[in-house]
Amino acid sequence: MTQLSVSTGAGVFDVIAAGPPEARPVLLLHGFPQTALVWQRQIEALAAQGYRVAAPDQRGYSPGVRPLQPGDYHISLLVDDVVAIGEALGWAAFDLVGHDWGGAVAWWTAHAHPGRVRTLTVVSTPHPGALATTLRTDQDQRERSHYMIDWREAPATEERMLAHDAQELRDFYAGRVPRDHADAYVSHLSRPGALTAALNWYRAGRPEGAIGVIDVPTLYVWSTEDSAFGRAAAQETGRWVKGPYRFETLQGVSHWIPEEAPETLSRLLLEHLRAHGEH
Repeated sequence: MTQLSVSTGAGVFDVIAAGPPEARPVLLLHGFPQTALVWQRQIEALAAQGYRVAAPDQRGYSPGVRPLQPGDYHISLLVDDVVAIGEALGWAAFDLVGHDWGGAVAWWTAHAHPGRVRTLTVVSTPHPGALATTLRTDQDQRERSHYMIDWREAPATEERMLAHDAQELRDFYAGRVPRDHADAYVSHLSRPGALTAALNWYRAGRPEGAIGVIDVPTLYVWSTEDSAFGRAAAQETGRWVKGPYRFETLQGVSHWIPEEAPETLSRLLLEHLRAHGEH
């Protein structure tokens, strides 16, 4: 794996890359509170099978793209970043993978730019339309999503998360994420402005307009022990995809699928890519 600096109109993104430069491209998007490191095992697996893989530290996580205002993290700008990174890498189209917030960005990108997204894989995060539906109809999902209100509205969230050697932040990862990854995330988000930038994703406001159904071949992977997204939203997601769709449930796995079940996720991802085109 190599570290790249990818220049776009928004700034310079830090990117982990691997695999043959001219091979079929795959772009992986991390979520909160992590970095591109979350995809280490998937990057290795994909590159070993001859894919070209790139995983950026997204807006706010890359120091070179860290605007100050919450409005600078609107979903439309996050989607623009995905397109801009692809263009900077010379990719007219690519396979797109996202986890957590990266999954939300992936859904919106596939909806807004279906010609650029060859296949879509989303890990944990239901389709935004499915999530909106269950927030209206499912008490369990409303309770699971309550944390977002705190992170949007509490002005001292950063100080609280980083207090006592970032214990609240570390609690996210405990027992589910490799210790060296957890240490790297805490170190990264403890730098001045980094955690505020990450939380600004929650504070940016609701997307304008509605997201529709997804046309591209889609793999959605959900796990039964996910604390943020319940079964109702996961099952509703299939109603929002009209292209080829595969839904996989991982039993006994938490929200942190890429690191907790890396071999299973890599296998599913490779099967999905192979089912929808050659290198």
